[in-house]
Amino acid sequence: MLRFLASRLGTAVVVLFVLTLVVFVLSRVIPADPAVVYAGPKAPPEELARIREKLGFDQPLIVQYLGYLGGLVTGDWGDSLATKRPVLDELATRLPATLELLFAAMLIAVVVGIVLGVVAAKRPGKALDGAIRFLAIGGVSMPAFWLGLLLQVLFVGQLKLLPATGQFSTEVEYLSPITPVTGFPLFDSLITGNWVAYSDGLAHLVLPAITLAAYPMGLIARMTRASMLEVLGQDYVFTANAYGLRDGLIRWRLALKNAMPPTMTIIGLAAAYTLTGTFFVEVVFNWPGIGQFAAAAMLAVDYPAIMAITLLGAAAYLIANLVVDLVQARLDPRVTLV
Repeated sequence: MLRFLASRLGTAVVVLFVLTLVVFVLSRVIPADPAVVYAGPKAPPEELARIREKLGFDQPLIVQYLGYLGGLVTGDWGDSLATKRPVLDELATRLPATLELLFAAMLIAVVVGIVLGVVAAKRPGKALDGAIRFLAIGGVSMPAFWLGLLLQVLFVGQLKLLPATGQFSTEVEYLSPITPVTGFPLFDSLITGNWVAYSDGLAHLVLPAITLAAYPMGLIARMTRASMLEVLGQDYVFTANAYGLRDGLIRWRLALKNAMPPTMTIIGLAAAYTLTGTFFVEVVFNWPGIGQFAAAAMLAVDYPAIMAITLLGAAAYLIANLVVDLVQARLDPRVTLV
């Protein structure tokens, strides 16, 4: 186990190093002056020269890259050109909102996806199986921003059941402020008994969570169905049926456990993809997370912010792959960690 972890961590370091090099070079190739982004288009030439010297853009490219690597190691990821604040502070401020949205979306995707996959595998080729496959393909195929707009039209414009945008209502933020404990607003409102803020936050979370859950839900449902069909054809399932075990026990206890390893791979990779795929969802729902910050950084050509978000997404994929391998080894004794 220790040898496996050391090998994977070494590989992760190499991957992140290569990624930093590629992203750094590409950020310098883009025909935009970061000093102009920082100071504004009407800044005088002497002010732009001073800012280039301050940010180190007047130095050779190799010197800039080495300085950037040194900053990564020491925790200085640079200042955002748009907000003038340290990038790490911006990420730390916005990460809790994104993680709460990600957790809710993946909870919906995993529970609904697995249930739909098991139900679809019960009678393959029948009407219910076809409906579930159609729903799964729709979740995978439909763009997140389009689905978000459709849900807003239906549940906000027509039914008037849920709020359209934001994490909390403005009146709740002023009349029932949340006491910070962990930094996660919805969780803090729950553990401090702020039920007004908690119910308001849940209402705001529903639509963006469903929108973000559509894609991983479709993947999980399809993989669970395929794995269940394969497992249900095994000899031990026929033996269990011959002994008269209940159908629910066979499917939900015996078959599902053995069908989970391929699904776990999809769940891990879908979680990492969902973290990096929150851009459109957070923009559509005005969610104050990393996705909204990333969209603003790309529009403003904010180099330090773009590079930091890219590294964060790559690290999420590497961690997800590592966790998936460990879980698979735990669930399936045939899997060895090498």
